[in-house]
Amino acid sequence: MDLATLDLTTAHLADACIRANIPVRTATLTPVIPGTKTAGRVLPARHAGSVDIFLEAIERSQPGDVLVVDNDGRVDEACVGDLIVLEAQAAGLAGVVIWGLHRDTQDIRAIGLPVFSLGTNPTGPLSLRDRAPEALSTAEVDQWTVTSDDVVFGDDDGVLFVPASEVPVVLAKAAGIRDVERAQAERVRQGESLRSQLRFGDYLASGLTFREHLRKIGGAVEE
Repeated sequence: MDLATLDLTTAHLADACIRANIPVRTATLTPVIPGTKTAGRVLPARHAGSVDIFLEAIERSQPGDVLVVDNDGRVDEACVGDLIVLEAQAAGLAGVVIWGLHRDTQDIRAIGLPVFSLGTNPTGPLSLRDRAPEALSTAEVDQWTVTSDDVVFGDDDGVLFVPASEVPVVLAKAAGIRDVERAQAERVRQGESLRSQLRFGDYLASGLTFREHLRKIGGAVEE
């Protein structure tokens, strides 16, 4: 699954989740290479101070998976470097998402695989911890628990997790949102204000909430 090929953003997908009554599970992570996107089945791995957990996860992976690393959001150590990113790329993974920090930024950028993290730190793992029984079955990212039953999408706005069973519905709704909003943007460029398109004067006099007004006229902003 290629988010770039789909021509959708995580913003489109998040709005689609809201409209489909699907929990919006996002995390504010930044791509190491600005402008890169990723999408694929979650391949979870809970870091415990050693890279063997990542190698074991990759050993179980399928092409197109995205390695999702849980390092408790730690900012005192990096848990993923260039060798793991290179190994993930060689195995056909679509990206790496890290709830924690990475290092070897220059080398990771040269590899080119999409990597998302909380930031950088030159320090590697500081200690070995006990490996959790669920280390290869679940990952915690921010407040969310994700598994291989989820698909992760990532771009410059962050990452979004969607249950795999809901992806077709979310993609369809996101495409509709994208098309309407792009048409609205083009009309603004041609001189027709968004206020005019959304009949904002009528809204101010209506007594309706803005979302009620948008439902009435079929607008795509917020609703």
